[in-house]
Amino acid sequence: MAVAPATSMHGPSAPPANMFDTVPGYEGTVAGGDGGYLPPPMPSVPMPVPEQAPSPPDWHIPSISEDRARQAFATYVSSKCCYSSAPVREGVITNMESFNTYRYRLETFMESRSTEWSQEPYTGQAVDAGVQPAPGPWQIAAQPPAFFQEHKQTIKVPYTSSVKNCHLCLGMGKTPCTTCAGAGNKVCRVCNGSGYRQSDDRCTHCNGRGRENCSSCSGSGSCQCDTCHGKRQLLIFINLNVKWSTEKDEFVAQDSSGLRGQKLEEVSGKELFKDAQYMVYPVRGFPDVSVAQASERFVRDHQVKYAQTSRMLQQVPLSSYVYWRGTETMYLYFVSPCELSVLSHP
Repeated sequence: MAVAPATSMHGPSAPPANMFDTVPGYEGTVAGGDGGYLPPPMPSVPMPVPEQAPSPPDWHIPSISEDRARQAFATYVSSKCCYSSAPVREGVITNMESFNTYRYRLETFMESRSTEWSQEPYTGQAVDAGVQPAPGPWQIAAQPPAFFQEHKQTIKVPYTSSVKNCHLCLGMGKTPCTTCAGAGNKVCRVCNGSGYRQSDDRCTHCNGRGRENCSSCSGSGSCQCDTCHGKRQLLIFINLNVKWSTEKDEFVAQDSSGLRGQKLEEVSGKELFKDAQYMVYPVRGFPDVSVAQASERFVRDHQVKYAQTSRMLQQVPLSSYVYWRGTETMYLYFVSPCELSVLSHP
């Protein structure tokens, strides 16, 4: 039986190179992978931009009450086996200082698109290449998920489908069997090719031939092509890969609180500010200047890094005031056995 030569099994894994330029607008599309993320088109109507940034909010940084401080002190003392509770009952709080930790996070929800040549066995699917121009990658409608939910979608680009002979089997539908190298038989596993058993009796498994039919191809020397599944032809087309993702940057400002960054997710805090827009403004007028600087840097960096290859759908800046509830980082300073001079936030 005539089959494709064995060398064809390692040929190209997708449409031949001369087909990459047949679809206007998709010249950079490659096979077996993507051609890189495609920059979104410039909007036909510029996005409206306010004349000036919104007025900064009137920041109210909450502070802990004396009762709350004393309760935290009592909790801390009760957790130690040898600490006296007398300072809790009799001590006088003469001064309290705030050691605040602020966390600013900027989240940008984006949509990015890439294309790739794909293929599947041809079983009579519609062939539409050349019927009319294919829509551009950013003209194809895709259903986005809810904001800030990761999601992927693959869409077959209309008017890019055509048929070609399978490149792996050269249109034969079969490829040489890899187990027997196309011979259809192999060395007998019982007599190891000698044709006889140890007793000089003729091997009944191979009838003395020393070779047995290959079980993988049933002795034919060829197997169904894995690429076209024996159909001999492939439908080739362009797939559009749409990806929705969220990019995050975070900045933590500490004022000698001692709160370790990895503990932030384990403590509760108070949300001071939240905004959600197509493009947000940096936070302005925040009491901690380092937070305002980080906000301005993140907003600028996100626009520079991501707007070139993705379409921004939404941005959310978050600024949080966090106070530590655990006792291991509580700051306690004693001036005398009965007077508590400084107690930090619990």
